[in-house]
Amino acid sequence: SSSSRHPNQVTPKKSGLKNGQMKSKDDECFGDDIDEIPDTDFDFEGNLALFDKAAVFEEIETYERRSGTRSRGTPNEKPARYRHDENILESEPIVYRRIVVPQNTNKEFCTDSGLVVPSVSYELHKKLLSVAEKHGLTLERRLEMMGVCASQMALSLLGGPNRLNPKNVHQRPTVALLCGPHVKGAQGISCGRHLSNHDVHVILFLPNFVKMLESITNELNLFSKTQGQQVSSVKDLPDTPVDLVINCLDCHENAFLRDQPWYKAVVDWANQNRAPVLSIDPPMNEMEQGIDAKWSLALGLPLPLGERAGRVYLCDIGIPQKVFQEVGINYHSPFGCKFVIPLHST
Repeated sequence: SSSSRHPNQVTPKKSGLKNGQMKSKDDECFGDDIDEIPDTDFDFEGNLALFDKAAVFEEIETYERRSGTRSRGTPNEKPARYRHDENILESEPIVYRRIVVPQNTNKEFCTDSGLVVPSVSYELHKKLLSVAEKHGLTLERRLEMMGVCASQMALSLLGGPNRLNPKNVHQRPTVALLCGPHVKGAQGISCGRHLSNHDVHVILFLPNFVKMLESITNELNLFSKTQGQQVSSVKDLPDTPVDLVINCLDCHENAFLRDQPWYKAVVDWANQNRAPVLSIDPPMNEMEQGIDAKWSLALGLPLPLGERAGRVYLCDIGIPQKVFQEVGINYHSPFGCKFVIPLHST
């Protein structure tokens, strides 16, 4: 009732033993005078000098020597130092030799994974293609496979998805395709058709001949259905540098073509254009190569190509394993999940 009569009066707290004990504890914790705190700084250097580091490490080393244990990071353990051009791992790269050829050409390549890919002579390579054709891998099939692989490599050299996409139409690449009147030229025309189908501006050079090979005629018929441009005169080739030159002028057998005026004119144009060159199946004789290449694409197995061939790549044209065995080649595919792989000189 008293609380209801006087609601604004504050009831005083009862001071008891409990509150007295709490007050004494607070005085013990917080009751020191601030003037009693020392005004001097802590001497870190002096205290650090009291620590005998050498004696402690000697004691640790003595214990480890007696117990037979060795911890990492001890002071007497000097870490090995390596130069910027040295490998930390002291293991040599593993070399796999899963392809053995009957004839040694003294020229070998290897893949990124260390698989040795030996080169073969032109005679053995020609025999390999002949046996494959006998079993059904016709010239038309090889041309199509070669065209797909060469165009995939060319698209990658042109910039791949960074350049060839629907949102980047203003940077459409231009490729000059130089073909001769032979099977190598038909391979180039097949490559040009696939490049044109992928929105690349292709300018195909092919000299005029009265009689063309059937393979060239068939490939030209398909190429004419694309947006690619065909020319037969060097004057119709671009005056400005192109993005890529694909060289299919040289042939393994028809060396007399190098003496033709059109051949010399095209070689001069390519050397003056200063565009990077991709050679498809170049001859192994460097004297028969009129144009120095930055990259070269070999078929099935490489020929012993020289320095003028540039960086050598290998493409899978679909030759079965038993066809290799029939010509005396112990063969295991080096391609893995790809159809075009780079090769390194050993």
